[in-house]
Amino acid sequence: MRTIFGLLLLVLGLFKYAFAQEGFCSAPSESKSKPLYWKVDNPTLSPIHLQDLPGFTRSVYKSNHALISPESHVYGPLPDWINTLGTYLISPEMGSHFVMYLAKLKENSKSGLPLPGVERFIFVLQGAVTLTNATGVSQLLKVDSYAYFPPNFEHSIECDAPATIVLIERRYSPLPNHIPEPLVGSTDKQPLLETPGEIFELRKLIPTSLAYDFNIHIMDFQPGEFLNVKEVHYNQHGLLLLEGQGIYRLGDSW
Repeated sequence: MRTIFGLLLLVLGLFKYAFAQEGFCSAPSESKSKPLYWKVDNPTLSPIHLQDLPGFTRSVYKSNHALISPESHVYGPLPDWINTLGTYLISPEMGSHFVMYLAKLKENSKSGLPLPGVERFIFVLQGAVTLTNATGVSQLLKVDSYAYFPPNFEHSIECDAPATIVLIERRYSPLPNHIPEPLVGSTDKQPLLETPGEIFELRKLIPTSLAYDFNIHIMDFQPGEFLNVKEVHYNQHGLLLLEGQGIYRLGDSW
């Protein structure tokens, strides 16, 4: 089971539970006919006799947390994006200090820019995208690759074939004499970190220096492994389950 987990000054998270031959540190594939991370946008845990029942969903919205399962994803055009549909998973209207959303890029698609003062993180879930900065330098990002753009950093995300990415955006909180740099990387290039008292594999995608005001974690859980910490704090988390399945506690609910 793999998760991407991100922390902002608050704490954001995407979680990815991966079971596929192509995934980094992943278990055997559940279906060779399906692409890696296909569960992100496809309902899989509903009882088989209820999957097509109108109105049935596992999604829930509470004052201090929300569970948004794939059957509740509603896609629509994204402002200033070309040939792209998006669905918002987390937004300030829910009480968060950040936005997390999925973007499905079609053929000949192109991204828009974040608002002024807003930083952006992207992670490729399906397909491949090309990143281009203001100087014209381009880089190809495939599945399991990611990029971070500081606020007001001009860039574009384009592709000539369908691709899906997850994005996290928030208004940057600056500190004097600390300037974040743009980042491009891949999960398999990041080292495993120690997790005292915990039983899972952890990787950080964002540097821990003061220039960066949030974290993004990749967390891999093998069957029977778990997160031991019972977190009760002011930090905000966003979590995206990419592959596999597990049991998670949110508030008083499992």
